[in-house]
Amino acid sequence: MTIILVPSSLRLHLVDCHRSLFYEKIDEYDLFIYTEDDIRVTPLTVAAYLHETIRIEQTVGKEKASNFNVGIVRYEYNFPSNVLMDDKTRHATQNVTRVYWEHSMFPPIPSAADAVPQDEFKLSHVHMKNHHQGMFLATRDLLLAWKGRPGCEFDKIRNRPGMKNRPSQPTEGTQRVWMSSQMLYGARHCNVQQLLPVQSFGTLTVLHLPNKNYRRVGHFRNRTFSDGSEKFDFGPSGSLLTAMNLHLAMRRKFPSKPQIPYRGVAMIDQVDHGRTPLLERRMGEYQAYVDRGGVLSEVDMTKTELVEER
Repeated sequence: MTIILVPSSLRLHLVDCHRSLFYEKIDEYDLFIYTEDDIRVTPLTVAAYLHETIRIEQTVGKEKASNFNVGIVRYEYNFPSNVLMDDKTRHATQNVTRVYWEHSMFPPIPSAADAVPQDEFKLSHVHMKNHHQGMFLATRDLLLAWKGRPGCEFDKIRNRPGMKNRPSQPTEGTQRVWMSSQMLYGARHCNVQQLLPVQSFGTLTVLHLPNKNYRRVGHFRNRTFSDGSEKFDFGPSGSLLTAMNLHLAMRRKFPSKPQIPYRGVAMIDQVDHGRTPLLERRMGEYQAYVDRGGVLSEVDMTKTELVEER
């Protein structure tokens, strides 16, 4: 591992340093990752990126593959912000889920995400309307192609666009947004198409470790310590785009193909006493799901509570 120290005077331009380093080391590595320091990038993230990148090349050929890049989506967990989590309040986590706070536009399709326009991928891939990722991955071949791409010149570090009469005011995001996403995906710049596969969308989502930005959506203000009787504040209903919201919206837009015989999740019923109406209903719903080849029904799509009342 090599750690490079740079002058503190770089400040907001610290995010620029990776670009020249990438091209200096272009012949030494197959894959390059730029990320802000508060994102969890796992081996699964890297493997998913490489797998999908190969699929793109197989679909359009190596030359045209540089018109695309496999994207990333950041998420957080919407823990109640007005309660200190401890043993008394752990039941508050029953409705905690992943939220795509920076994509909280409704309806999720097409406001937060939509099918890409290219014919080769419009039935299988989406792109985010806000394509800021806080990071990007690129192969050696892609970096070299973007270096010579007209209007891109990805190897050249430059400032984010600013207002004509007030250059200090950004028009397309801050310098870090520019270097991680906007230069690459912006239509007036490199104009590379962000691609996210519908069937394996979750493998290309990454945790934003501070887990605080979701509080910018809705009203998360008051914080109290626990006494066991709190009413947990999850913000106004529907204000945050949850992973379930987006998953169901994509399933409606891109229906799953039945898999018969079904080879997905197996539910093994070993309850031989104390059976409840809820158990009977849920097992019946599961069997109907299997009989449909692993395809959700419209009724299934309305049941989004993580924990049901008994």
